[in-house]
Amino acid sequence: MVMRTLDQLDDHDLMLRYGEGEVAAFEVLYQRHRQGLYRYFLRQCDHRSLAEDLYQDVWGRVIAAASRYRPDARFDTWLYRIAHNRLVDHYRRPVMVASADVEAVSTLEPGPHDATEQQQQAQQLRHCLGQLPSPQLEAFMLKEEVGFSAPMVAEVVGASLEATKSRLRYAYQKLRECVTNKWQEVSHERA
Repeated sequence: MVMRTLDQLDDHDLMLRYGEGEVAAFEVLYQRHRQGLYRYFLRQCDHRSLAEDLYQDVWGRVIAAASRYRPDARFDTWLYRIAHNRLVDHYRRPVMVASADVEAVSTLEPGPHDATEQQQQAQQLRHCLGQLPSPQLEAFMLKEEVGFSAPMVAEVVGASLEATKSRLRYAYQKLRECVTNKWQEVSHERA
């Protein structure tokens, strides 16, 4: 029988092992999901400290639920559902504000020739993300940042698949329009 290392196990098996007391299994889970979950909170919160607090709280809830965990859904869907619920609890309503943190929005690595242009594009994107209504922003971030499919996004946010698809469609449409308008403004200013 071939024994798999922890890195080779899927998230469900890792969580089940952690629930049985294998702390190293949690470390692997944490490493797999820490960056995506943290970015999710940065995009949804108006302050970095709030994002960090909510992030830590979600991991605390994962730890607390370890012995009761049952693999009824994908682990990452379960994790982001906890995160979504924590946001709703925090705000007491499902309204989130996009982060104003340029570093969190931009994953571009500018070269020496296009650093200024890429920085402007990152600022424009940040501005446009901030213009999206909260449900559209959350659906967009879960799809683009986390890589969830529309059905997974629907499960996380507790909306119907059709409502989720509409949120995504409107988010993409509004972002395209906003980015195009902002880019035209910059082009006119340069002329």
